[in-house]
Amino acid sequence: MPSKTSLVGISLLATLQSASALAVTSLARNLTIPAELATASYQLVQTYNSGNFFSGFNFYTGSDPTHGFVSYQSQSSAQNLGLINTNNGQVYLGVDSTTVNPSGGRASVRISSNQAYTHGLFIADIAHMPGSICGVWPAFWLFGPNWPNSGEIDVIEGVNLAGTDTITLHTAAGCTINTAGSQGGTTLQNANCNSNNANNGCSVTTTTSNAYGNAFNSNGGGVYAMQWESSGVYVWFFPRNAIPADIQAGAPVTGNWGLPIVAFNGGSGCNIDSYFANENIVFDTTFCGDCP
Repeated sequence: MPSKTSLVGISLLATLQSASALAVTSLARNLTIPAELATASYQLVQTYNSGNFFSGFNFYTGSDPTHGFVSYQSQSSAQNLGLINTNNGQVYLGVDSTTVNPSGGRASVRISSNQAYTHGLFIADIAHMPGSICGVWPAFWLFGPNWPNSGEIDVIEGVNLAGTDTITLHTAAGCTINTAGSQGGTTLQNANCNSNNANNGCSVTTTTSNAYGNAFNSNGGGVYAMQWESSGVYVWFFPRNAIPADIQAGAPVTGNWGLPIVAFNGGSGCNIDSYFANENIVFDTTFCGDCP
């Protein structure tokens, strides 16, 4: 049966000009990073942790758009089934891992942030994710209204026995991405982000150790950081024993981190701001379904 997922916390940082009344800590700091990456100043606008997580997300209870064998639960039902909790200062999102041959789909949760975002630095500290198990399809992603016209950014995604993470962008027609400047550890699968009418998108598969599934869990998890600016979308991964001190101090400086595991560069092939906007954060675990 699929294993359970435990999330430690998520910090969302936006450019100063995007900061709102939600700001709780000022991180106004000029970031110096490689020329091919975005340079911006950030301040904290939202932290989701065990104290506020479930008030910041809504529970989706409709049928799975990807046709998985899953039954998404309301917050109250998920609570009663033991699929969510905030024990020990952690946010826990789980699935029904005990029922044999469940009728109508395996009980799980899919949650979306109440707030939508355009641009920012999104940092997720995750202690555990579903393991590399047949049938499981977990994801941490963002998407906007009128899909795919406002875009989709998949930060963590994998299926079945996968031991590696797939990072993908999905857009309307006209966005062709390049990954020049990304470090070793990823292989570009497709440059057309509207491939197969956006269902496949443009993606990379990481070969970074401990970044997904069983290896991620056995190493105590780690931190994913996704930077989204007009110049592109960039993703870093840090295993538990190598999380940058500036992240741990709450003052992240992307220029200190080296090259990301992927740099989805915009430019002439894709005007990022024309294809990505007003996106909500989503966590879900489905089973089987229409994964490309």
